Amino acid sequence: MGSGFPARQSVWFVWGSSLLLATTLSACSSKAAQTAEPISVTSSPGPAQPAVSEASSAPTVNSARALQYIKETVAFGPRPIGSANHKKLEQYIVSHVKGEHVEYDSFTADTPEGKFPVRNIIAKFPGKKDGIIVIAGHYDTNYPLRNTGYVGANDGGSSTAMLLEIANQLRGRRRDGYSVWLLWTDGEEAVKQWSDTDSLYGVRHLAEKWQSDGTLKKIKAFLLADMIGDADLNVEREQNSTPWLEDLVLQAATRLGYQSHFYSRTTAIDDDHLPFVRRGVPSADLIDLDYGYGNVFHHTPQDTVDKLSPKSLQIVGNVILQTVWMLDKKN
Repeated sequence: MGSGFPARQSVWFVWGSSLLLATTLSACSSKAAQTAEPISVTSSPGPAQPAVSEASSAPTVNSARALQYIKETVAFGPRPIGSANHKKLEQYIVSHVKGEHVEYDSFTADTPEGKFPVRNIIAKFPGKKDGIIVIAGHYDTNYPLRNTGYVGANDGGSSTAMLLEIANQLRGRRRDGYSVWLLWTDGEEAVKQWSDTDSLYGVRHLAEKWQSDGTLKKIKAFLLADMIGDADLNVEREQNSTPWLEDLVLQAATRLGYQSHFYSRTTAIDDDHLPFVRRGVPSADLIDLDYGYGNVFHHTPQDTVDKLSPKSLQIVGNVILQTVWMLDKKN
């Protein structure tokens, strides 16, 4: 996410004996939200949900392998856009999905620090149902921290690795459900200071492109994974996301016995899902933005692999795949 620590504006609400902290935060960077209110999202309940008693056949991730992918990712060093290490990681991702249907959304971003090449990577896994589920995560690291030794194990590394592992669960078979597109987004981080124009370069370009060519209408859900390796995992209930899809994520987590790691905090976050939310695509951001006590590791050189846990990767990966399975079963 962007440079520095995220700005926070907090309001406390007391309902009976319960206490809820509703916070507007920025995501991976100093994604400081520009207003104190979340953006307006659809309140539609979405399609009918499958019976809760229905047995799950969703695949599960190999968390040890996902952690190994993080180690291999951070071994490249800092990976901001325009760097040689960024190019190496791009080639690493592409080599992993070699043989699949892979497409690229490449363009030149005009930033406060000059022009930079940006490339979104999309691996497509076809399904029998008419529609697309996008699972996304960014692979670049913070540009302002490029000379500090910052390797972004959680912020950039965990999302990159999770998509690589999910690819392992999708390859080699025709899906009975919707097509799944894995999207490694680029240029997520601010180059200078998080703002509507200096952030989310890759997804802003791609969402506009998919709107123009009609792809957006086919997307049934956009699931974003970001900062999901924290050993002390607590996924936010993200207020800019689509409510019914956030509810479905919690239902998936509950089915798997992981509900204690979800939604103890309610937060509005600027992240890679926003350009899709604003175009009416049902979207959910799975993110744990409180990284270390008081968020002490976020956007510092201390964002290293030793702060992460394969258990957290297992929880989020399995919940994503369970959510996809539940979406497949919807009418």
